[in-house]
Amino acid sequence: MIRRSRTILALLAVSAAAVPAATAYAEGGDAEQSAFREAVKFGFTGEAIQGGVMIGDAPAGTRSLTFEGQPIPVDEDGKFIIAFNRDAGQAANLVATLDNGQTVRKFINIAPRKWQIEHVSINRRATTRSAAFMARRGPELEQIGAARAVHSGSKGWRQHFIWPAKGRISGQFGSQRIYNGDPGSYHSGIDIAAGEGTYYVAPADGVVTLAASSPFTLEGNLLMIDHGMGLNSAFLHSSEILVHEGQQVKRGEPIGRIGSTGSATGPHLHWSMKWNEARIDPILLTGPMD
Repeated sequence: MIRRSRTILALLAVSAAAVPAATAYAEGGDAEQSAFREAVKFGFTGEAIQGGVMIGDAPAGTRSLTFEGQPIPVDEDGKFIIAFNRDAGQAANLVATLDNGQTVRKFINIAPRKWQIEHVSINRRATTRSAAFMARRGPELEQIGAARAVHSGSKGWRQHFIWPAKGRISGQFGSQRIYNGDPGSYHSGIDIAAGEGTYYVAPADGVVTLAASSPFTLEGNLLMIDHGMGLNSAFLHSSEILVHEGQQVKRGEPIGRIGSTGSATGPHLHWSMKWNEARIDPILLTGPMD
């Protein structure tokens, strides 16, 4: 439960019996009404855009928060995080329930993006997975799912993210091929091409939730970090992982070395990010590479 100031909470405590649940206002002079309106507003930083992330400030006196009907945790000072999947629709609904039972709603318009789409006049090749592959893949996916379910309490989500490595961007988030009208899977992260063995660092504080002891079939040596509040990073194809599960890491700390393990044609770092089930674009957290 969030507390900010007795003055603001007093304004929020106007008679609930006389006010509809979806409405909030304050009686009194202009100054009181102005303070009340500011108290029940949401505040945001970040972009409401496909693949984007926003850090928010909940209205004063918020008891609970939902985003698209799902409960969202709120930090002690009222800050929270929301994100928009690569294929998010045009709008999303955010609802805060206040201590006095009133609700504050915010409808967020989500800007579309022009993805790098390549139309090719060939049929997509059918991929037949061997029994041996499928026997390995099931347990790997279970480990990935378990790692993403960890809620470490890290505060890394509140930080400005940095690039884990510098190099040529060889793969963009969201890019996709269309095979004779049949869409293939879109690229779920950003690829940074660099020399074999190049160190990469933690883009923000977090807790290691998966450090593969042997290469996964597709991801190779896979490292995953929880940044808190449902936000996590995955680093694929490492030649070496330098940290262990449960370890707390700091932004800028070396955590692995770039490689080409798993399904990779050359050394690069594939960095993907998710907030809960939403796949997001890392470059919208870091800004362009220097």
